[in-house]
Amino acid sequence: MKKQKSVENIFKTIFLIFGMFSIAFVIFISIFLIISGVPAITKIGFFKFMFGTKWASTAAKPSFGILPFILTSVYGTCGALLVSVPVGIFCAVYLAKMAPGPVAAAVREAVDLLAAIPSVVYGLFGMIIIVPSVRKLFNLPDGANLFSATVVLAIMVLPSIISESETALRAVPKEYEEGSLALGATYTETVFKVSLPAARSGVLTSVILGTGRAIGEAMAVMMVAGNVANMPGIFKSVRFLTTAVASEMSYSSGLQRQALFSIALVLFFFIIMINVVLRKLTSKGEVK
Repeated sequence: MKKQKSVENIFKTIFLIFGMFSIAFVIFISIFLIISGVPAITKIGFFKFMFGTKWASTAAKPSFGILPFILTSVYGTCGALLVSVPVGIFCAVYLAKMAPGPVAAAVREAVDLLAAIPSVVYGLFGMIIIVPSVRKLFNLPDGANLFSATVVLAIMVLPSIISESETALRAVPKEYEEGSLALGATYTETVFKVSLPAARSGVLTSVILGTGRAIGEAMAVMMVAGNVANMPGIFKSVRFLTTAVASEMSYSSGLQRQALFSIALVLFFFIIMINVVLRKLTSKGEVK
């Protein structure tokens, strides 16, 4: 017994150290972004930086307004979720509760493959297939716009939503469904009125994880959104927060470089807010 307890204490210490490393990395990144990003916001002015509508970092009289990037990221993420959340949840319900074994296995393999595809491949797919299709379908001079980026993001978000939602649905106790069926409910009613509400905590988690994936994507949207610092419009070439940093960091210097770090700080703040929302929603959605 003493040996067993000593081994358990050793493993507890190891896990504690690994956990402290994770916390240390988060603190280090936070301090780095604050130190790197706050000076530019102070020089430019908080309201000019956050609510300015013009970004011209290399002009003779530079402007550093990031409102177009913020709105583009919000619109693109929300648009992607409007498409991917219903599709992802229904697909998860089908895989977890209705699909025959071989069909479920094949679809699950396809979902896992979607999750493993690199971002640049999604970007290439968008450039070759989605952008020309959007241009022809809507008779536009250029198909690289917010709509194309939203479609690509919706496809990229799907694997996270499907996988996490399916896992949550499979974790619902069988007694819940058996009780519902015993009371006379049909199987479909049981799935949507009992199993899905019982799994809402995991489903909400999948949606928030998908939101983080969408708002943090850079390479794919850079290749299909046009990468122009315009105020967002569904068929306008736009630039996201992530692509603003990625597209200019390689040649930036001085205040321009500091402003890019400030954009990264704003993006980091958004990610923190998403995690806060995750905690609140999952805590409210837990089955007691």
